[in-house]
Amino acid sequence: MNPHLAAWPELPLSAWQDTYDTLHMWTQIVGKIRMTLTPLINHYWNATLYVSARGLTTSPIPYPRGIFQIDFDFIAHKLVIETSEGDVRTLDLAPRTVADFYSEVMSTLAALKIDVQIHAHPDEVANPIPFADDRTHKSYDREYVDRFRRVLISVDKVLKDFRARFIGKCSPVHFFWGSFDIAVTRFSGRLAPPRSDPQLQRMMEEAYSHEVSSAGFWPGGGDIKGPAFYSYTVPEPAGFKTYAVLPKPAFYHTGIGEFLLMYDDIRGAAASELGRPASELMEFLQTTYEAGANLAKWDRAALERPSENRAITGG
Repeated sequence: MNPHLAAWPELPLSAWQDTYDTLHMWTQIVGKIRMTLTPLINHYWNATLYVSARGLTTSPIPYPRGIFQIDFDFIAHKLVIETSEGDVRTLDLAPRTVADFYSEVMSTLAALKIDVQIHAHPDEVANPIPFADDRTHKSYDREYVDRFRRVLISVDKVLKDFRARFIGKCSPVHFFWGSFDIAVTRFSGRLAPPRSDPQLQRMMEEAYSHEVSSAGFWPGGGDIKGPAFYSYTVPEPAGFKTYAVLPKPAFYHTGIGEFLLMYDDIRGAAASELGRPASELMEFLQTTYEAGANLAKWDRAALERPSENRAITGG
């Protein structure tokens, strides 16, 4: 196989939708464990997961006896729970219901004397089913899970390069289990206008308390029928949706209020030119950021690393 195609594999949403839906619920369970046991960090950055060489990880989570970590190993197809006391427990990642997965994860933590009670309902999904009752989602296709892992690794590398070019406040590159996307967010340093919507969730208020430019990757869903890169600015400045961005296939989606670049529109470049998918993704990240930063009059000179110094950070 072409090694560049291996790094940017096909990931048609229709081919793994059932597995995606099941895995989404599993990551929510693990993410909620981390969120419950860690102190709140601005914008709920304490809740996220991170890309690892083998899949996704919580990173260390504190508990009274020390720390523990939960890893989705998408190579061996195991969920691995390790503690600082040397205990290691593994659960199979295989076709099984969300209810079964939830029960085994919580009983395993109890056996390790890790006391945690989570809000055991999924977030940010239509028609949520409590984890303990969810016998609907039970698919696990190893091939597509591994493809997703390889996409996450490729995207994570580009987003970290992009992050290194910014010296203002910036999020880590992290995976949001609620929306099931990997993202990085830059901040202008200015407060955002308060939101007036009384139905707005507390998490959204926390996430958008300041002006942001955010970008990432999502496997798709709803009106978006395949995997896509996205970029948006909040508050959205006048003229943003008509700003010229690159590469050419990128477009502004009025339904969700974001610039999109479909994954398949850059994936094909992997067959013919070394590094081209990554360079086209970087072009999308940079030009959509510039659209928001220029129109909102961010102090770019103070917020960005001079290009001649980027090699220091690997940018």
